[in-house]
Amino acid sequence: MVRVAIAGAAGRMGRTLVEAVTRSEQDLRLTAAIVLADDPALGVDVGLLTIGTALGVTTSGDLATCAEDFDVLIEFTSPEASLEHLQICRQLGKAMVIGTTGFSAEQKQLITTAAQDIPVVFAPNMSIGVNLCLKLLEQAARVLGNDVDIEITEAHHRFKKDAPSGTALAMGEVVATTLGRNLREVAVYGREGLEGERARETIGFSTIRAGDIVGDHTVTFASLGERVEITHKASSRMTFASGAVRAAHWLADKSPGLYTMQDVLGFAQ
Repeated sequence: MVRVAIAGAAGRMGRTLVEAVTRSEQDLRLTAAIVLADDPALGVDVGLLTIGTALGVTTSGDLATCAEDFDVLIEFTSPEASLEHLQICRQLGKAMVIGTTGFSAEQKQLITTAAQDIPVVFAPNMSIGVNLCLKLLEQAARVLGNDVDIEITEAHHRFKKDAPSGTALAMGEVVATTLGRNLREVAVYGREGLEGERARETIGFSTIRAGDIVGDHTVTFASLGERVEITHKASSRMTFASGAVRAAHWLADKSPGLYTMQDVLGFAQ
């Protein structure tokens, strides 16, 4: 039995994760739920917040106090909270699944360093479909090569704080790496005015933030005669939650190291 803790359990994604763990057919059990210390949901049975049935798991404002209650922490919160929890998990020797986005390069390095001591799955998107798309993008970039213009369009709900999304950046990174480019050098984030003719080696990003869009991503490979589009559209947060739960189960018996969903799904072999 893999005992699972969920950070941000009272939030939109946290509640979905609670539901995903409780209905999972894998050998998992929700044993800890973390919320902010000033959250109105503090001290409440997390099941009553989410599925309408008591689970016997009371929300806590301090992960460290739950040290004996979990094996793997699933984290979809903020970069700052995730790094704080990462250090606690490192001290406790607990595994961690990180789906939080918006980390700086320096913050990502902290995750890499911590993974020397504990097993960590770190991915900008836990969706199985998105990770399949990442594999398809690698193949498309290899086949189409430098003969196409590449544009990435993503759309999310109005509450998302980072842009472009971590998933869009991951897609750009896969394409750029396959083509031998440095994404930081070729990425173009939005266009305005008379910029002149498009440079072939650039990879463009367009961002939409509106309403309750869960997450849409499209990568366009366009030549003068045709175009290929690889698209993923999420209609429910359960897509990401189910992938994270699968990652938690997979991670439970792994050695310390930094893993991705590509590893979880066997695509990295």
